[in-house]
Amino acid sequence: MLCGGHFKMGLTLVEKIISEHAGKSVHAGELVISKVDVTAVQDGTGPLTVQEFKKLGKSKLNNPQRTILFIDHASPSPRKELSNTHMVLRDFHKEYGAVLSDVGAGVCHQRLIETFVNPGEVLVGADSHTCTSGALGAFATGMGSTDVAVAMALGKTWLKVPATFKIVVNGKFKPGICSKDLMLHLIGMIGADGATYKALEFCGDMIDNMSMSERFTLANMAVEAGAKCGLFVADNKTKEFLKERGRGDKFRQILPDSDAEYERIIEIKAEDIPHTVSCPHTVDNTKTVEELKDVKVNQVFVGTCTNGRIEDLRIAAEILKGKTVHPDVRMLISPASKDVFKQALKEGLIDIFVDAGAAILAPGCGPCVGVHAGILGDGEVCLATQNRNFQGRMGNTKGYIYLASPYVAAYTALRGYIAAE
Repeated sequence: MLCGGHFKMGLTLVEKIISEHAGKSVHAGELVISKVDVTAVQDGTGPLTVQEFKKLGKSKLNNPQRTILFIDHASPSPRKELSNTHMVLRDFHKEYGAVLSDVGAGVCHQRLIETFVNPGEVLVGADSHTCTSGALGAFATGMGSTDVAVAMALGKTWLKVPATFKIVVNGKFKPGICSKDLMLHLIGMIGADGATYKALEFCGDMIDNMSMSERFTLANMAVEAGAKCGLFVADNKTKEFLKERGRGDKFRQILPDSDAEYERIIEIKAEDIPHTVSCPHTVDNTKTVEELKDVKVNQVFVGTCTNGRIEDLRIAAEILKGKTVHPDVRMLISPASKDVFKQALKEGLIDIFVDAGAAILAPGCGPCVGVHAGILGDGEVCLATQNRNFQGRMGNTKGYIYLASPYVAAYTALRGYIAAE
């Protein structure tokens, strides 16, 4: 289904989706009240959201079937204090009928794209990487716990319509280059605050040819450039993804107008993208692998909502097959969801990782959030496929985090130094 006829011309993709939910044609800069289709919280932000929801005095959720509570950040819990916060979410699920995604089910953002969000919808989540679902052609954005509590109660939120940066990527990646390299390169170009409160609308023939997995990586990291959301037009690949997940009937296509107004257009040649790494302690501190080949690594982590999908695990497994992780490196693998874990088992990828000397963690956020599993020692270096490398992100302010693709992560685990071959 194509939308656009009943809107006045000149709307970007984000303006189209928000216009539908605001009940009128809206443009960048306008403050609007928007309907919300899906709300989500996780175990870090959820207990505060529950507290704020109860303060509103509402006896029921606006839409319990589409209010999702995820226990994924400290999963399973490493401390009694965190176990107690998990109990808050489990009790709320029982009392109000919200959907609970418990320990082992996976990272909230992966679970949202697998099961809960559809093209053209509005998702607000109490987690900054909620923007991952934008790859499905949905307006998905992170908000504070109080705002999400209000959306859970009323099925509405208020927001300013973001202006849009159009990111046009044409051409073809060189062998071994991943969409993670592209996103790190883009953030290095425009800066960690270069797209603050903007929508990033991705297009071009490289984007059209990308798998859904690669698109999810780009949308996930939109917030690392400061963006409000990262958006893609839903196409046949989106349709196929939804069909595989049992939601084929939810497919619809919303297109930006040909005369839509963009604040900025950024054109990138795919063949120019090198193996790119973010260096400590900011995501926009980017360098090529070639420039970092003398950096010794203690830990390699493959997983998270950025690069813990089956396609990412396949890339790492292909490189690791029949080989052994460097003796000075510990390698950690965490599938992004239970479904990814099961598929990796079925394909024999877990055997490859275990034989190579890697440790397998339960589906969830794992080391990325720094509350358990894989916390760094003083002065240790980790190369991870996650989306953030702020000081202290992996549980120790004296640790150093480099961000890279699963391809670079696998070679680094074998070599003991940052490498891509």
